[in-house]
Amino acid sequence: MAVVQPSSPATPYRITGSFVLAARQFPRHRAAMVGLVLLVLICLAAALAPWIAPYDPVQIKLSAKLKPPSFEHLLGTDHFGRDVFSRLIYGGRTSLSVGVLVVVFAFVLGVPLGLASGYFGGRIDNLLMRLVDAFLTFPPLLLAVALVGLLGPDIQNVMLALGLVQAPVLARIVRGSTLAVREDVYVTAARALGAGPARIVLSHILRNVMSPIVVQLTIVFSAAVVAEASLSFLGFGTQPPQPSWGRDMSEARRFLGDAPWMFMAPTGIIMLCVLSINFLGDGLRDALDPRAWRTRRQLSKGEG
Repeated sequence: MAVVQPSSPATPYRITGSFVLAARQFPRHRAAMVGLVLLVLICLAAALAPWIAPYDPVQIKLSAKLKPPSFEHLLGTDHFGRDVFSRLIYGGRTSLSVGVLVVVFAFVLGVPLGLASGYFGGRIDNLLMRLVDAFLTFPPLLLAVALVGLLGPDIQNVMLALGLVQAPVLARIVRGSTLAVREDVYVTAARALGAGPARIVLSHILRNVMSPIVVQLTIVFSAAVVAEASLSFLGFGTQPPQPSWGRDMSEARRFLGDAPWMFMAPTGIIMLCVLSINFLGDGLRDALDPRAWRTRRQLSKGEG
């Protein structure tokens, strides 16, 4: 009896070729390139904060409090005389590190849940998805506030809470993508050749559902940055005197009339950071979707 061999071009094209083509398509997305440049600059500024920041972000100098922006203090000073620009740079280290760790936590927890639920189905799928649904019934920010309130106001607890909030969303997306590819020809052929579930999931399914995972992780990143700022604004995140974009916004609201730069600086950098991540996500989504390539090609031909 003849054994059905997997189609050789199918898997390499979907696993390797698609990402090579995506890497060629991504630079053509102008907004995504702008977002990538802005995000890299923000990350570099945060990483190099000890060398870039002109002042100590926690040093109090009451004689210089509420000074407007000038050459000495580029973004002015706050009510304690601390340099706003220095606190902005150091605050980025907190927000971006929270975003990265939440992405890692959501990936480590959400992806295996989604793969197991989508591949095995049946009782495993019902059990895992009911657990996921239980988390999704709560508003994300309120659930994060409840978890942080239970664990205590600390930045590590914020990371844990936000990771637990974002992982079920990622698990749902991975499950849907797994259901779409688990009956493809190359998966059926691998199963017929005797490959075990672990090999099929890791070598065939996971690699072919990475596109929606990558796009969703950018959304998780931006959501984590906003959520960390929100929790710090409410007093559940970074505690004073440590710099944080959300905490600085909370302290600045009392001085909106006298020193608006205190509120505008962290608000502006949060908006810039989230926009750059969203632009990057849009570019990755279009680059990883061949249908978007054809649409842009047709539009360019029509304009020509």
